[in-house]
Amino acid sequence: MVGEVRSGVPVTGRSLGAGISRGATSGGSLSAVILAAFLIDSGAAMAADASATFRVGFAEREITPEIGMEVPGGYSKAFCREIHDPCKVRAVVFDDGKTRIALVSIDGGFVFRPEVQRARAEIQRRCGIPPDAVLIAATHSHSSGPLGIVQPGEYDHASPEVQRLAYEESSCADPGYLNMVFERTVAAVCAADEGRADARAGVGKGLAEKVAFCRRLRMKGGHTFTHPGQGNPDALDYAAPGDPEVGVLGVWNGEGKLLGCVVNFACHATTSPKGISANYVYYLEKVIRGFYGGGVIIIFLPGYSGDMTQVDNLSPYANPDGDRWAQIVGGQIGAEALKVLLKIQPGALLPLEARSRVLEIPRRVPRPERVEAAYAVIRKEPKETNPTTWAFAKEIVLLNALLEKAPRAEVEVQAIQVGPAVFLTSPGEMFCEYQLEEKKKSPFPLTFCVSVANGFNGYVPTAEAFASTGGGYETRLTSCSNLEVGAGGKMVGAGLELAAKMRPGEVSQRPAAPAYRQPWSYGNVPPELD
Repeated sequence: MVGEVRSGVPVTGRSLGAGISRGATSGGSLSAVILAAFLIDSGAAMAADASATFRVGFAEREITPEIGMEVPGGYSKAFCREIHDPCKVRAVVFDDGKTRIALVSIDGGFVFRPEVQRARAEIQRRCGIPPDAVLIAATHSHSSGPLGIVQPGEYDHASPEVQRLAYEESSCADPGYLNMVFERTVAAVCAADEGRADARAGVGKGLAEKVAFCRRLRMKGGHTFTHPGQGNPDALDYAAPGDPEVGVLGVWNGEGKLLGCVVNFACHATTSPKGISANYVYYLEKVIRGFYGGGVIIIFLPGYSGDMTQVDNLSPYANPDGDRWAQIVGGQIGAEALKVLLKIQPGALLPLEARSRVLEIPRRVPRPERVEAAYAVIRKEPKETNPTTWAFAKEIVLLNALLEKAPRAEVEVQAIQVGPAVFLTSPGEMFCEYQLEEKKKSPFPLTFCVSVANGFNGYVPTAEAFASTGGGYETRLTSCSNLEVGAGGKMVGAGLELAAKMRPGEVSQRPAAPAYRQPWSYGNVPPELD
């Protein structure tokens, strides 16, 4: 462990601004039940502390890549040929008069730690918000711009053969695009900070059932298969449960206008409409804006969805095309979020607090004979073996080179408190069972788990997935998915320890009904038959 940081930052005396600042914007059956709509009543909060304040600012900036850039998401290169909808970075800054925190969502597959640290440092320099109080997460969209996987210069230490595999045969971040996203991320946070204004907010959760499914299935042979295919006679059942909860935090101004919201749900963003797209997040945004207006900013933070996608391998029906699938997934999550927002009674969400801890976690090391065999494969053309064998041999060679300079991964776990809600983060694609565990053990009434946050460390399966009955794609050893078997448990433990050091804000309901006086006179009659 490297250390733990706690944020409690005095607000500077500069002007806080008069409104919400924004950058450039764009414009089935829903079976779900509202579980709860929690809030902090502003009158009670202010009575408890006459000096208490609650200010919030939102902002967004467009980060759509150019035609011809790479579209990461696999282990080889793919390129953008058209634009379906804009990609964005969205930010919200909360201020309780003592502490400011920022939540940032980037339409992209990943955010890598060096870029997160660079953005946080610049945000601190410009705005004074400390690094540990800034949560930066990717939506994990598989249809967005070139933020990874291989980073510029990452394999410059390696042999020319390995460099060729990394830079010419793998999905690579574009340096110019990285700089643009960095600049617009910082700009969005600073604009949100400058635009802080008096606000009221509330949090709640609903259910979007049968939207996400575990893509790992138990097979008759006793092992687990990722995406065994619809109609596979050997498939028995899903290997693990999902989490249908849709977490929502909404913010309104004094006139009751919704300024923005944070939405949290656990499902891979792999619906992938044709062309560059924010994926299903685009349609989630359209649903909420359709009711509240086009200026509302929606910040999507993905839950622990390493083994959860929209694909139902047990369904007897054909899958829709990518755009229709994005509509179905985003539409249902957005509709459920809208239902939660309509139930919320806004108030002041207090207190605010941020804590983080950095862990150093060993990487799994491939056997020497496996590395040797991988080199033998990559020295052939892919068609001489098969594309899958060649791709994962390449990954073993890259991992072997990565281990030369970084045998341990720096992994940050963060806890961000907004009143009665806490956001617990992981830089990995955690299996959903970890989310269910954190929610069960968390001291907060509302716990929102956020994956692919503040860095990227690939898949983080459960220990059971590595057992003899486990297996599947997510356990493959690659250059980005390689943390030790117990990594998930360490991250969950660290997150819960951080949350345990915080005191949840009060959870209050709507005002109590008036005292009983008398029944409704129209209804106080026996049955009338004639």
